[in-house]
Amino acid sequence: MIFAAKSQPAPPCLANEKAKASGTYRCDDVLHAIKKDFYNKCYICEQREPTTINVEHFIPHKGDRDLEFDWDNLFYACAHCNNIKLAQFDNILNVTNSLHDVDRKIKYQIRPYPKEKATFEAIDDTVAVRNTISLLNAVYNGTTTLKTIESGNLRSLLLKEIRAFNDLLFRFYDETYTEEERETIKNDIIRHLRSSSAFTAFKRWIILDLENIRPDFEQYCG
Repeated sequence: MIFAAKSQPAPPCLANEKAKASGTYRCDDVLHAIKKDFYNKCYICEQREPTTINVEHFIPHKGDRDLEFDWDNLFYACAHCNNIKLAQFDNILNVTNSLHDVDRKIKYQIRPYPKEKATFEAIDDTVAVRNTISLLNAVYNGTTTLKTIESGNLRSLLLKEIRAFNDLLFRFYDETYTEEERETIKNDIIRHLRSSSAFTAFKRWIILDLENIRPDFEQYCG
């Protein structure tokens, strides 16, 4: 999970739909706006271009129409994450609130080996951080048999990204490459650290966790 600023003002269609007896918060302008705001990634697992897209209520509306149509409460999520979160994970870090500092309060790790589990460490031990870690563990490592299979598929995508990212780091510090080649590799590393990249939080924590590498790339870690 990484910071994602929510665009303002709310799409006009929300007020129009709220005024209808059977209006929908999934109106066209909302879908286009949250796709852009969240970099076309699920805000929880950070999978890019999810094939199953849900407009998720950060705070469960439970029939409250103000919450149901509140622009600041509508997030971009994949079905896997939304079905796990539902109304079971309250008081978690809000990726759209810069004060929650979601990029630095949880350390993300996965070793680049087959069948590895993702691990999460609280940097700031608060209830919201602990609840967020519980959600992330469920998302990346599974709960029910079905969700465990889905989580395994998600980790396979994550591991491919991490292996590719690690390979770039090894190549960047390989002295057999020319300065021109290293500059190209550096630009590729920077692209992986952008908010629009898949699984950005894991990649940024690789940088933040390595003393010898951190000075070269920390500035690109959000």
